[in-house]
Amino acid sequence: MGLWGLLWGLPGPSGFGSASTAEEVTSGIDASHLTVIVTGATNGIGMETARVLALRGAKVIIPARTLENGMKVKERLADEVPGSRLHVMEMDLSSLDSVRRFARSFNSSHEHLNVLINNAGIMACPFQLSKDGIELQFATNHVGHFLLTNLLLDKMESTAKETGVQGRIVTVASSAHIRSDGSGFDLSKLNDKSKYNGCNAYAVTKLANILHANELSRRFQERGCNLTSNSLHPGLIETSIIRYVESSRIWASLFNVIRPFAKDVPQGAATTCYLALHPGVSGVSGKYFTDCNEARPTSVARDAELAKRLWAFSEELVENRSK
Repeated sequence: MGLWGLLWGLPGPSGFGSASTAEEVTSGIDASHLTVIVTGATNGIGMETARVLALRGAKVIIPARTLENGMKVKERLADEVPGSRLHVMEMDLSSLDSVRRFARSFNSSHEHLNVLINNAGIMACPFQLSKDGIELQFATNHVGHFLLTNLLLDKMESTAKETGVQGRIVTVASSAHIRSDGSGFDLSKLNDKSKYNGCNAYAVTKLANILHANELSRRFQERGCNLTSNSLHPGLIETSIIRYVESSRIWASLFNVIRPFAKDVPQGAATTCYLALHPGVSGVSGKYFTDCNEARPTSVARDAELAKRLWAFSEELVENRSK
């Protein structure tokens, strides 16, 4: 969209733009026949995404690190959307064991699954390893979602066959992917504390999100299944995800300069909700969106061979950890 579109909220080909809200882009859509999982729905744009999907009638599953925290969110959203169908399940996305337990529990239920929204993420946190010995941002933002998605694919494919409704996987990436050249997908590099830079590590995860979404789409086409996979940049939004960035004087100063151009949370959740529900993207797959319109990520993010190598690397990571 560029700065002009950001300043004036000019709509793109979809009819929506940077100023559009999640409620606006889903206006008039009936999602009462859909079951949706939204990771990271306990705060920020994830919570707004869950609220708007519930408002449109969808049954929304909210994974939360603790049931207590998840229930607080459910109660808040239920007050805002009377009659909403909200369900909380325990899951720590940074723990492969926890992701596996969540998937086993959900897959053993009689639930359908129409839409999976890989939204959760952390940004530029101090260096630390996950329980599985993987740099925490990569473990949370990419590896956890990679495993979760793979474990839920059979459920999504069977739902699409039984209902005739195309399933959608929506992955929240970021324009920050432009800072990564694709050379960071190596555990020795990811886990090297001496060379760790929080913002650079975040960029690696966001590039991984786009490549993962693209490779999923390629595999769906190859298999001929009725599923789509797209990624998106939600925009610059002032939520709790930037807390570590703000602790840096340099980045805090920079953010203060660009803060006037930031979106609010309802605007930040718009592209996610658009890709999850809007009929205008039915059949669209393997694309990257911003401001509810198709955009062009870097050439690295469009590298199909790199996407395949990342998939193999991710498979190796999850297979070598606890079952």
